Amino acid sequence: MHPQIKQNVPAVTGVLTILSLAFVFGAALRIIPSTVLPYNSGLIAVIPHLNAVISLTAIVLISAGWYFIRNNAVEKHRYAMVTSFGLFVAFLGLYLYRVTLEGPSPFLGPDAIKTYVYLPLLAVHILLAIVCIPLLYYVLLLAVTRPVSEVYATNHRRVARIAAPLWLVSFALGVVVYVMLHVVY
Repeated sequence: MHPQIKQNVPAVTGVLTILSLAFVFGAALRIIPSTVLPYNSGLIAVIPHLNAVISLTAIVLISAGWYFIRNNAVEKHRYAMVTSFGLFVAFLGLYLYRVTLEGPSPFLGPDAIKTYVYLPLLAVHILLAIVCIPLLYYVLLLAVTRPVSEVYATNHRRVARIAAPLWLVSFALGVVVYVMLHVVY
């Protein structure tokens, strides 16, 4: 990894966060024109299901990464967490592709369920996902720009203790939202 990144992890985290959130809000608010992406109806139809599988896999990997680091299996931890971050990127890319072309999925259930269950769950899921973006970039950049022996001298552990549970809850709520949108209603 480039030494400039190692020396400027907070700044790089900030730039990556701003760019990521610009894409997220650009897609969600329909600022990004749908004409910039090719339309593939088959892919669009499977994205919610694929993202549910990605989310469940990420939950398993994040949990495994947590287990591995508690048992001093650092390389396994690193592999699990970097892989789960890759899944997060894939999830987000697929989600943004679908939302840019189709907009958000409408909730077809009863209004009372939508108001008192679905929308609060969705709001917490979205808020946690937004909060996780800079935390994940930060801990990932600290980990990948240093040898393992140097990571212990950084804020990686302290921030990861906040990021990992929030990330798990965000993915879990995403699965609940999926079930409400595509299975139950």
